[in-house]
Amino acid sequence: MAPEIIYEDNILLVCNKPAGLMVEPDRNNFPNLLQQVKNYLKEKSGEKLPYAQHLHRLDRPVSGIVLFTKDKSHLRNLSEQFAQREVSKYYQALTDKCPEQNQGLLEHWHRKEKKKAQLVDEGTPFAEKIKLEYSVKPFGNYFLWDIQLHTGKFHQIRAQLASIGCPVLGDALYGSTQTYSANKIALHAAKLIIKHPLTHNETVFESEFKGLM
Repeated sequence: MAPEIIYEDNILLVCNKPAGLMVEPDRNNFPNLLQQVKNYLKEKSGEKLPYAQHLHRLDRPVSGIVLFTKDKSHLRNLSEQFAQREVSKYYQALTDKCPEQNQGLLEHWHRKEKKKAQLVDEGTPFAEKIKLEYSVKPFGNYFLWDIQLHTGKFHQIRAQLASIGCPVLGDALYGSTQTYSANKIALHAAKLIIKHPLTHNETVFESEFKGLM
């Protein structure tokens, strides 16, 4: 399958990843977005081994924006933007429950344990502080969340929303009892803001959340 490309220039390539598709290969050899991007570039350029590298990942059941670079000389600049938290990341999600407050700030201490994130007490070994801001509004029989992610840890949004009794729709791992779609949850990377490594201008990428599927 060809990737859904939101933006492309000589340095950057931005894709809208469908839920259910992995970003990078794993030992099970499932289809993945990185290989789709490389196949696209190979066909477009005629190169046998075109360069492409993703700068961040999304969980397999999550949809939305994934940024790649096609030029290795800009990899360090882009990677440092993510490492220094200079990149702005916005998500949308659906839940079947509403939080006590329709907007707020969630702060927790996070630790990855095997294939699940745990929210733990401050001072727990290997725990890191996580933070997100949110606002919520009714969406039919559900609730639509707009989320700004201030940190980007493993399953962070999924664990934090579940911690206040609002697991992402379809996310059985974190307590959702509602079905959504096979290998998919109602969480979408909707907007990403970076500084373009060549122009240094703020560059915004957006992807529409399709909501119920």
